[in-house]
Amino acid sequence: MSSVLPALPKPRLTRPSWLSPKVARTEILAGIVVALALIPEAISFSILAGVDPRVGLFSSFVMAVVIAFTGGRPAMITAATGAIALVVAPLALEYGVQYLFAAVVLGGVFQILLAASGVARLMRFIPRSVMVGFVNALAIMIFTAQFPQLIGVPWLVYPMVAAGLAIIFLLPRLTRAIPAPLVAIVVLTTLAVAAGWDLPDVGGEGDLPDSLPFFLLPDVPFTMETLGIIAPYALGVAFVGLMESLMTAKLVDDLTDTHSNKTRESWGQGIANIASGFFGGMGGCAMIGQTMINVKSGARTRLSTFLAGAFLLVLVVALGDIVAVIPMAALVAVMIFVSIATFDWHSLQTIHKMPKSETTVMVTTVAGTLLTHNLAIGVGAGVLAACVLFARRVAHLAEVTSVTDPDGGTRVYSVHGALFFASSNDLYTQFDYADDPENVVIDLSNAHVWDASTVAALDAITHKYETRGKNVEIVGLTGHSADRFDRHTGQLAGAH
Repeated sequence: MSSVLPALPKPRLTRPSWLSPKVARTEILAGIVVALALIPEAISFSILAGVDPRVGLFSSFVMAVVIAFTGGRPAMITAATGAIALVVAPLALEYGVQYLFAAVVLGGVFQILLAASGVARLMRFIPRSVMVGFVNALAIMIFTAQFPQLIGVPWLVYPMVAAGLAIIFLLPRLTRAIPAPLVAIVVLTTLAVAAGWDLPDVGGEGDLPDSLPFFLLPDVPFTMETLGIIAPYALGVAFVGLMESLMTAKLVDDLTDTHSNKTRESWGQGIANIASGFFGGMGGCAMIGQTMINVKSGARTRLSTFLAGAFLLVLVVALGDIVAVIPMAALVAVMIFVSIATFDWHSLQTIHKMPKSETTVMVTTVAGTLLTHNLAIGVGAGVLAACVLFARRVAHLAEVTSVTDPDGGTRVYSVHGALFFASSNDLYTQFDYADDPENVVIDLSNAHVWDASTVAALDAITHKYETRGKNVEIVGLTGHSADRFDRHTGQLAGAH
């Protein structure tokens, strides 16, 4: 007797969403717009770092292509940035470009190590008000970065920028089939060339490369002396790059209502920087401006990131003569649009309704960024301000009440609230050391001990009573508070 097994259903192959014609078209067009916007930025950042424009352009190409495969945030653009240029500029000036390449490679290694240590998880400690300040400061910096292209230029630049902005804002009301920034660039370029207007263009920003990047080992001595020279700059590349990249990834998460893998993004940035250094690049990180262009153009997948890098190389190497005639006014219009779209206007509308502490943190972040032209410093200042204001607010939540037994021989102090370094300072002053009876009980049933500072404060209180010949009993500690108290009390006893 034989049995016939039922035929198994054929497995269905799911086609990636970015292969659908509609999505692919959006990703391709967004990639072209981003590539065009990357060219003047990469050249400017190269000049800022004190290196040849080819270094910034090659870095942007390599990092965009690599991060498309290794990154954790689809549609985010990684390339040469001003923040990294500021970090490595002193190294390139004093020791030369080969030391810069070596520092970028080492910075990538540090980023991989930081990713393995879980640095991405620290993002959850960045308050919302710091994020808002980061976004607003970024928008202001993108806008003010266009001033050099608007000062001391032919008067025709101004109507060209206005026309570009009109196209970008009005075209989406008619159609969204083609990204409005790309249409603005094509229309203004065609108009400027056809009319023969002498306007600042991309070619005037610096020489475009005429060959492909190639693999190279940094020409530096492999010695401890070299390591001592490049290590501080490599750490700067690693920390600044990760902070900006993770903040940008979080921003894109909010804009697209999707989640990203921050740990993967961290080590992906490291791999991209290593590749950049080995191919003659200056390193970089996520670019908020170009990322906003990409996202606002409708891109949502890795394809747009990859194509931005690929189109960049094609544009500057194969079509350099055409790209060189694009008027800077067109790209300025695109970046002004990006700055307007990036700014969180709702934060201004609700600023009078928000707590003063939240507003202070946001303003501190914006001011710190604009004064230093460094987003990492601005975010650090905002987080520090948030920590100080939080500690100040929570410090006053600890309360001490007391009652004396009817016989007058014992006084019981009840402590309520969170006890940590800030509130512990106030705790020490809440006791009547001179007039209290012989026996004192400190009841911590309604309190939680958070750190060693509180244990030290309780030890100081106990010691002060004992010097007056009085007995102190601490009661009511449970769970983690009791464990923490016992552990640190043992350490203090050993120190005594």
